[in-house]
Amino acid sequence: MMLAAVLYGKESVGVERMPVPRIGDGEVLVKIEAALTCGTDIKVYRRGYHARMLVVPSVFGHEFAGTIAEVGRGVNGFYEGMRVVSANSAPCGECYYCQREEFSMCSDLLFLNGAYAEYIKVPARIVKTNLLPIPEQVSFAAAAMVEPVACVLRGLEESDVRERDMVVVLGLGPIGLLFVRLVKLKGARVLAFGRRKMRLRTAERLGADGVLDIDAIEDIPARVQSLTNGHGADKVIECVGHPAAWELAVACARRGGTVTLFGGCAAGTTVTLDTERIHYDQLTIKSPFHHTPRHIRTALGLIAEGVVNASEWISHDAPLIELPKVLANLTQANGTLKVAILPDAK
Repeated sequence: MMLAAVLYGKESVGVERMPVPRIGDGEVLVKIEAALTCGTDIKVYRRGYHARMLVVPSVFGHEFAGTIAEVGRGVNGFYEGMRVVSANSAPCGECYYCQREEFSMCSDLLFLNGAYAEYIKVPARIVKTNLLPIPEQVSFAAAAMVEPVACVLRGLEESDVRERDMVVVLGLGPIGLLFVRLVKLKGARVLAFGRRKMRLRTAERLGADGVLDIDAIEDIPARVQSLTNGHGADKVIECVGHPAAWELAVACARRGGTVTLFGGCAAGTTVTLDTERIHYDQLTIKSPFHHTPRHIRTALGLIAEGVVNASEWISHDAPLIELPKVLANLTQANGTLKVAILPDAK
């Protein structure tokens, strides 16, 4: 038997005993050493569901790393005791989109949830595509950041950020702060807009050229124009996931600018956009979702090199049994970014 956190509905999570998953051919059983909280999990907790990734009741959580406890028949390159990190999905490699290397659009994208547990079964497709050994110098908690870093790398690629661009990042949660860090590596300038002093200070440490408290600014697009010689931002990256933030992102872009709508909004919501401005100001609007196997590997490399320092994002550890309390605290928007959930902690 093992401990696992089960999502039953809106803000309803129970940590309970259940059987350890049984693996089949091509599969791997991983003993989870660290699982990270993330913004998506908080949304799932608040809403009580995720339309694409799970059906309640369900064990949930999707950022994890651990040690292989059992290897199924036909698995090559992995062995018991090996330190590994897994992505939370794998494309089929065969559909219309995969044939065009648009892997995040895969018609049969296989998702993996269940990281808030002592053990997790990694399906054969993910073992083949997105299960990776952890470099010796990388901790389990740091390795578990592979998935969000990979998503941001893909978003950055879609944004086409270039050296000397002026980039506005709206929202300074874990994803927004990852964008700040990786945009700076491109040699661009960053104006970071967010809330809460701790997150604003983190953006500053990560290299933001300007850090601005949204609550202290009456007209954000006007402030962006004042800081860009009246032009607006070359690139705007929205990391909030709210229709008003999407509209704000478009308003902050210069003529010919690119707007990346990265934060996912609730199902059924809509936005209003100025069609004349989009057309005559020649705006490019992107909405990248998820990651690809290539980005997963690049992300692990950046973590191994210390380019992304997990300690900037992970505030503290907590035992699995305390997950309901951790999630409830994170909904209070107290500035905490990520918590490492350690199943073995007491």
